[in-house]
Amino acid sequence: MLEKLNRLSESHGEIRAGRGLASGVVALSLAVLCFLGVLAFHFPEYLTTPQLRRSYDVALMRQLLYWSLVFAGAVALFNMVFGRVRWLSAGTFVLIGLALALGGHKVEVDPAFPDGTPYVGLDWFILDLLGSTLLFVFIEKLFPLRRGQPVFRDEWQTDFHHFLVNHMIVGFVLLATNLMVHKLFGWAVKDGLQAWVRDLPFFVALFLIVLVADLVQYWTHRAYHEVPSLWRLHAVHHSVKSMDWLAGSRQHILELLITRTLVLAPIFVLGFGKEVIDAYIVIVGFQAVFNHANVSVRLGPLRYVIVTPNFHHWHHAQDKEALDRNYAAHFAFLDHLFGTAVQSDREWPAEYGVLGDYVPRGFWRQLLFPFTWKGG
Repeated sequence: MLEKLNRLSESHGEIRAGRGLASGVVALSLAVLCFLGVLAFHFPEYLTTPQLRRSYDVALMRQLLYWSLVFAGAVALFNMVFGRVRWLSAGTFVLIGLALALGGHKVEVDPAFPDGTPYVGLDWFILDLLGSTLLFVFIEKLFPLRRGQPVFRDEWQTDFHHFLVNHMIVGFVLLATNLMVHKLFGWAVKDGLQAWVRDLPFFVALFLIVLVADLVQYWTHRAYHEVPSLWRLHAVHHSVKSMDWLAGSRQHILELLITRTLVLAPIFVLGFGKEVIDAYIVIVGFQAVFNHANVSVRLGPLRYVIVTPNFHHWHHAQDKEALDRNYAAHFAFLDHLFGTAVQSDREWPAEYGVLGDYVPRGFWRQLLFPFTWKGG
């Protein structure tokens, strides 16, 4: 069973519904998340994100864990009874059994656990994966761009590995970016400017934070394309050949650190309030996933103002008119202003990926790619 699981996780082919493999992967994945969730209940000081755990409704988390266990078990039982990929069902039952043996959804949490300990963002990984899957797969099925593209499309395993690593080390990323921002840009903080920003009306401040962040994002993103040493990192993100909600997760960890540091710098210097930053994080989180999604959304004239899936799909295209274009993350008018917007008579690009297809498949090879590529 372990050998089969390893082959499945390291392969790159698509999985289509109808033979039990897709539902088996869903059930097994849910069982893994349930087991990890039980561990997070046991060790919240080390496995949960401090910013999140302060706002949890623990009763709701318990219900979510309970019904996830029930659903995973029901799907595995169905596949087992009808003789479909029984090895996946067996793995699901093992994990459910371990989760229940450790207390399941009834694990008690000692409220006196220490705060400020080193942590892995296990809770953020679990909740974001569940939430993103339910929301964006639903949207992709409701408004599909490429109807024949399965949920488990080609190379989904590689992007899932990126999703896993980049979420599990969220604590390290936050710590590293905060240290770099304070160290590199602390000199620029002015109390008067920050007081003025904090006194702005909420929606004015929200527009300002998104605009400022996107201006930094635009020029940082453009540098990734125009500076060869930076392109080595960014090519990993562009190597995805099928656009969907998971495609945006393919990002080299060094690029993640550099971009977050540079984007957070003006936010730190200007001193935006917590409510504004929280709203900005929601916008960033949604657009980062939605604009990679397999959805046929253009939004009419609004596409010249805000970044849509159509706008960002062109950025990932191999079509000649799309190379090194559409850099903005939130406001499309920035590319029109700076002359880097795609001009095409066609609504959607034909192909995605790096021109020349020289980035290797697989998470570990892509992690090493910027340091091993001989192409320049």
